Amino acid sequence: MFDGLAFLKMHGAGNDFVVLDARAHAVSLTQSQAALLADRRRGIGCDQIILIEPAVDADATMRILNADGSESGACGNATRCVAALLAAETGARHLSIRTIAGLLSAEIKGPNLVEVDMGEPSFEWSAIPLLEPMDTLSLRLAMGPVEKPAACSMGNPHATFFVDDLQHLQVESIGPALERARIFPERANIGFARIDAPDQIRLRVWERGAGLTLACGSGACAALVNAHRRGLTHRRAVVEMDGGSLTITWRSDNHVLLEGPVASIFAGHLADDFCPL
Repeated sequence: MFDGLAFLKMHGAGNDFVVLDARAHAVSLTQSQAALLADRRRGIGCDQIILIEPAVDADATMRILNADGSESGACGNATRCVAALLAAETGARHLSIRTIAGLLSAEIKGPNLVEVDMGEPSFEWSAIPLLEPMDTLSLRLAMGPVEKPAACSMGNPHATFFVDDLQHLQVESIGPALERARIFPERANIGFARIDAPDQIRLRVWERGAGLTLACGSGACAALVNAHRRGLTHRRAVVEMDGGSLTITWRSDNHVLLEGPVASIFAGHLADDFCPL
């Protein structure tokens, strides 16, 4: 099926990816093939599959496929990983990456440390999108012990619940239902944030199409933005996630910066006869 396809396994703060270089030779994956590659028992295993493709107005184009094979509009940690790969090839410190959510710029800040400009958040109900007009600072949504999240788009839909007790919150139980709540016509990424200080957030994210991940870059951006909108934090904070820490800055020009570590794990080729059992 995959004819010895070459891949690189990477992660950003534990958010892991299978990266496929499709610049010289096109790589076409069906949704079921992508889901197979992402399977942690029958495939390589990852949160998202990343396709690096040619671009005419950027250093590369990046496509993002979730673990269930669906396509995502934005992934901050994957963008940082791709920027690190491109920088290793060219020696450039400033890079631009085309995504379906827009053109993103990245900067190499140090060894294995990359910052990406995630662009401007959107707060209009139709841009997130929501099913109908409502106050995006306090959605009419509740489940179990959580209620009234704030919502925004960071190139993909996010809802952030603010909680006092994150340790005992059953994210795996309520996350799937909240992701598919009726008010999210395109599903949503669901964040659960505890504010520890005006510059410190503890966050867990149930990602649309991927489930509970060790880190979510766009989710960390959304958590900081939504927390500041609620008056809970400054415009810059360290967001601690299960897999590591990310630094988020919401600049005065409305752009959101995401900074954090990246790492390459291993490279390989799939067996020529790799296929579903």
